[in-house]
Amino acid sequence: MRLTPSPIPANPVAPGGSVLQEDSSAPHPIHLFLAFAFTYFFAALLRAITATLAPVFSAELSLGSADLGLLAGAYFFGFAAVQLPLGWALDRHGPRRTLLTLLALAVVGCMAFALSPNLPSMILARLLVGMGLGACLMAALTSYRRWYSPVALLRANSWMLMTGSLGMLASTLPVQWLLPAIGWRGLFWFVAAFLLASMALLARIVPVDSPAPPQDAGKWSDGYAAIARSPLFRRLAPMAFFAYGGLIAMQSLWAGPWLTRVCAWTPQQAAQGLFAINLAMLFAFLTWGTVMPRLSRKGWSPERLIAWGLPISFVVLACIVALGARAGAGLWALWCVTCTFVSVSQPAVGASFSAAQAGRALSAFNLVIFGGVFFVQWGLGLVIDAFQARGLATPDAFRAAIAVFGALSLVSYLWFLWRRRQVVQNGS
Repeated sequence: MRLTPSPIPANPVAPGGSVLQEDSSAPHPIHLFLAFAFTYFFAALLRAITATLAPVFSAELSLGSADLGLLAGAYFFGFAAVQLPLGWALDRHGPRRTLLTLLALAVVGCMAFALSPNLPSMILARLLVGMGLGACLMAALTSYRRWYSPVALLRANSWMLMTGSLGMLASTLPVQWLLPAIGWRGLFWFVAAFLLASMALLARIVPVDSPAPPQDAGKWSDGYAAIARSPLFRRLAPMAFFAYGGLIAMQSLWAGPWLTRVCAWTPQQAAQGLFAINLAMLFAFLTWGTVMPRLSRKGWSPERLIAWGLPISFVVLACIVALGARAGAGLWALWCVTCTFVSVSQPAVGASFSAAQAGRALSAFNLVIFGGVFFVQWGLGLVIDAFQARGLATPDAFRAAIAVFGALSLVSYLWFLWRRRQVVQNGS
């Protein structure tokens, strides 16, 4: 089966500006959003919790930077591993059935992590958690692609990411406060219980999609070659891997060790810093959800926003590297916020394919993003250890590793500009 991308509408406003597309079986728009958002909150919390727990794990298990990166990155490896079959399952069986099935794996993974006696078992459990939570955002966006108008889709995407920031916010100071009372193992039992509650909520609210005919769905691997050949996908993929994946990698892990090992902050101070970073991200995505429909109506396409806005993040990252120990949570918050320009690429890819193909298109793009997260999280740890082995002090090793990451992100942005200019010159 061949997938053919459709052009992104220049002014994607539904007739009358309605939130839902016309369908008598449409669920309540707010209830639909909240059901997915509740689940995504805990997915984001689990994604970022290693940044707060890094000092605990390092002390309890004597982890080096590479070990810590591998433990955190195992989530994203599992997450990325399910994306291609996930896209087929979303298109074939629908968001509800697919998400509920995978969430059962996440519950088992959380319980296994709470019971893990050593690093290898923790890595395997976190891998299972990542696989189980791999559908939380994609199932939501696929469902929104079917039920929401194009403008509402852009807003819902930003507000889902805002919900993710709220979950990451909860992974900082609230987790730090709970640790003395229930310990990190108790935290994972706690989250497992809430994931079960989210499954009940999804089962009640999200509509049951009729399965796609087998001849339309094909094999799980069908259609991905055509998606990868899409000019829009090719322009955005390298930047999604390094810039978008790097944003998540820093926010969910390396910002914390930077604050403790480079700035010499205490774990409590680092948790406060991470809280500030994630609070800034929450307001950034809230703002995106508010202004994106207005920008779209004024002709600001996602690619134009990325081209003009993302370079700010490179300047901020260069300041972080130059300032070293003086670059605290404030500069990291500014860098994360300026990186959010790249987040508009995800709904742009989904909107460029039909609703029947959206699951595969979104999941393929998500695979690129979270492959980048795993690469940056583990790779940065390896590079830090390598620089330390060559005699650099820990703060300087961190600065050098961040500089390498910044250079790769800049190259991916230049690729995007070059391919975009080719499209303009060819008039396509």
